[in-house]
Amino acid sequence: MGWIARGRQLAAALLFLASLLAGGTALARGALNFDENRRHQMLQDAGDAWVDPTGKLGVEDVAGNASIRWHATGDDNIYRLDKGEALWVRFTVPVTPNTERWYLEVPYPGVDRVTLFVQGSDGRWISRSAGDNVALSDWPFPHRHPIMPLVVSPNTPRVHYLRVQNGTIFGAPLQFVNDSYLARHEQGVSLALGIYFGLVVLTVMLSAAGAITLKDHGYTLYAFSCIFVALTQATMTGLAGLHLWGEWPWFNNVAPQIVPLFGVASLQLFFAELVSLRERSRKLFRGMQVAAAMSLPLAIYIMITPDVMQRLLIIVAYIMAFTVVGLSIVVWAASRGDRYAPWLLLGSSPVAIGALFPMARAAGLIPISFWTTHGMQVAIALELPILLIVLVIRSQHRREHQRRIQGLDRIDPATGLINAAVFHERLVRLIARSQRLKFRSAMLLVDIGNIEQIRRQFDSDSARELTLRVAGRLLSVAREIDTVARLSEHRFGILLEGPLHADEV
Repeated sequence: MGWIARGRQLAAALLFLASLLAGGTALARGALNFDENRRHQMLQDAGDAWVDPTGKLGVEDVAGNASIRWHATGDDNIYRLDKGEALWVRFTVPVTPNTERWYLEVPYPGVDRVTLFVQGSDGRWISRSAGDNVALSDWPFPHRHPIMPLVVSPNTPRVHYLRVQNGTIFGAPLQFVNDSYLARHEQGVSLALGIYFGLVVLTVMLSAAGAITLKDHGYTLYAFSCIFVALTQATMTGLAGLHLWGEWPWFNNVAPQIVPLFGVASLQLFFAELVSLRERSRKLFRGMQVAAAMSLPLAIYIMITPDVMQRLLIIVAYIMAFTVVGLSIVVWAASRGDRYAPWLLLGSSPVAIGALFPMARAAGLIPISFWTTHGMQVAIALELPILLIVLVIRSQHRREHQRRIQGLDRIDPATGLINAAVFHERLVRLIARSQRLKFRSAMLLVDIGNIEQIRRQFDSDSARELTLRVAGRLLSVAREIDTVARLSEHRFGILLEGPLHADEV
């Protein structure tokens, strides 16, 4: 029986070598080691990479071409694929028990198309594709980003080829995961994303309630900016493609490019409203409105333009220019004494820092990482409560100001007491009640007799302060049913509701 088992192993090895020679394939540069206890492994330099300048070669052409100059893969490698090139990655899956499934994870939600090839036992190549240009129902594993099932064998290694097509650059680190790791990792990611989007929904609901009840235009702009920023993050993380428009590949491909335009436009309009730019400079405010309106024709142009790099340059230029202009206006308003602009700058600083990572990734300066994908979510989670608090404080100040303006005909604006007209109305009603119910009430007049002396010895500010102190003293000794009023600049009146005796007065 031992000779029979050895013969089977030898035959399997000869068959595998024969398939390699027939297909022209060769084992990759390094061998991976799938450990069930580890459950997660990065490709790093265990694979080979090559860029097809034509972007038209098939897997048979690549696998059978011995003249291709492969180079070692790396997690920090960045490849420019903006002229129709295709990136090929070759790696060898080691002998692995098939008790648990293994996957190749490409943590790049915005990649156009990735295709994984493996040669079957009959010599034919089996392919599976995923990406923005592929409908979600055609993915082998519907997810936020491409996850490709691997073919493992307990007897022989299996060579896999990965073809990557992207309109700009590709720099995502490839990693291998099994079922248990994928489930546990996704639970943590789902929790973090749930907290973030739950915070956004709560902020939008509070802003909508403020816009309806308080009739404040700032709340409306803040609600729209939160919605567009959340949609931007949903497209960047792949949630929008997974749950919203995954079956529309054409829109799924351009959504990460057009949705941020509306997010930036709505956010800058909110900033302009918060610092009262309309009242400070109508020309600057009109310019901000025109710049925000430009996001719509730019979005249409991006959708109809086939040149991906041109679209990327337009997006980066618009976002960077509009953001710099918006923050400059906030700084300009702060230099002119706006009380909310410094807090607005404080709340925007995390987002300004977090935006550097995805912008650097889009420019090809850094590869895909946690901070390029989720850095903006962390920054926005810090920004949302700060901006909401600033908006609430601004709304309270404005309501108090409006109440004072509306109450000028009844309230003294300096002391907050009722004026002479309201005092006269209440005096008439007090006299009528006292006569009808046959009880005594009282009216007390208080004059400040030495106000001119105070003004001469000290200054006018001391005289005004004395008036406010007298008003506070009268309010402190008056009962809830009594009325305290300012009748003139130096005279106050108190209505004492009866029944009262003379000694009580």
